[in-house]
Amino acid sequence: MAVRATRLKRVIGAVTAAAMVAFVAACGSGDAVDTASDGSVTLEFAQWWGAELPAGEFDKIINDFTAQNPNIKIKLLSAPYASTKQQLITGAASKTLPDVVGLDGAWVNDFAKQGAIADLSTLMADANFDASQLASQVQVKGKTYMIPVVNFVYPLFVNKDLLTKAGVAEVPTTRTQFLDAAKKISATGGDAKGWALPLDTAVPNGVQNDVMSWLWASGGSMLADGKPNLTSAQVKSTVEYVKSLNDAGVIAPGSLTMKEQDKVEKFTNGQVGMMIDSLAHINLIKKNKPDLKFEVAALPAEDGYTGKRGIPYASWGIGVSNSTKHKAEAFKFVSYLLGQETNAKLSTIANGFPGNKNAQPDFSNSDPLFKTAFDIYQQGYPANEFVGLPKSEDLMRSFDEQLQLVLTGKTSVDEALAKSQESWSSVIE
Repeated sequence: MAVRATRLKRVIGAVTAAAMVAFVAACGSGDAVDTASDGSVTLEFAQWWGAELPAGEFDKIINDFTAQNPNIKIKLLSAPYASTKQQLITGAASKTLPDVVGLDGAWVNDFAKQGAIADLSTLMADANFDASQLASQVQVKGKTYMIPVVNFVYPLFVNKDLLTKAGVAEVPTTRTQFLDAAKKISATGGDAKGWALPLDTAVPNGVQNDVMSWLWASGGSMLADGKPNLTSAQVKSTVEYVKSLNDAGVIAPGSLTMKEQDKVEKFTNGQVGMMIDSLAHINLIKKNKPDLKFEVAALPAEDGYTGKRGIPYASWGIGVSNSTKHKAEAFKFVSYLLGQETNAKLSTIANGFPGNKNAQPDFSNSDPLFKTAFDIYQQGYPANEFVGLPKSEDLMRSFDEQLQLVLTGKTSVDEALAKSQESWSSVIE
């Protein structure tokens, strides 16, 4: 994810100590169960997904696979996101990754360069897998190393009560309308502000989710032919717009050290009128603040822009260990999770959107906002240019540091972008 999408559920997700011990032991020991005397194969699957799904639901999906494929058994290694990340980084370096791995897009480039994860393009071809059904693939130098299984998008969240109190009748659809609404919300008094911008450099995913999202919503790109293009007019316009929001005093205080969960808490408590956030937080917000009236909408675009709007996303991605002896069986499991029926079921219980573009989530038992967001998603396109880049978190951090200098008046937009361009160019080959 992903892209380093820090979902609040990851932070607060419960996991048993026993599961953690099992995960660590399996990843580091190299003594994974392999081929049994009856010829059946056991694949280890390390991921954080099971910890974030309703209890027992992921097991049902896995059991359905083994019922259909009795010669392939799946051993789940479930742990929270942060623990999974650390264990997989260690396993990638030592070539001891489990057979199948849940991946965040931010890890892919480094894992691929280390030779730790397999070229899925080859495995798809060997299995005659129809790649046209996939919503997206994460590639490095033209080869696929990760396939997003479930996508979690980041639309605009709007506090309807604050908007009404501020006298704003319509949800903003352009940058000018957003600035105007943010000013009016901030002028209502109390501690309410128009927008929240988390820029803590320790967790710099705010650059991806809350800053570059403005660029992608207007069809822009921070890259050109795979290289950094941060001094372009589109990126400059984006940073200047964020600066204009800061200069107008409509951003909630504490941005420079604010984390994503702080942003969500401020919105939940009615302290900010608008934020860009993961759909994964809808149920959490409603649980913590049942009377909060809010809705989701497409991200505002540049005035006059009429094209499709990119919407940031994070993924539960999947890959195959390059050192597994059972790549064909591993990919059979991968293709099962991406099958139309299974993928629809998984995305439904995850409150996410499917990696198979033919799959349709079941919204019958979901909050109506998920269906609204799905319509927004289908009208635009998933956009996250950090996915697949090397050291993507470091790229976000270096950009974040320069943006903070801009917002505190210590450098100009042009100087900040020039330094970011230089920094990124030394990382992206």
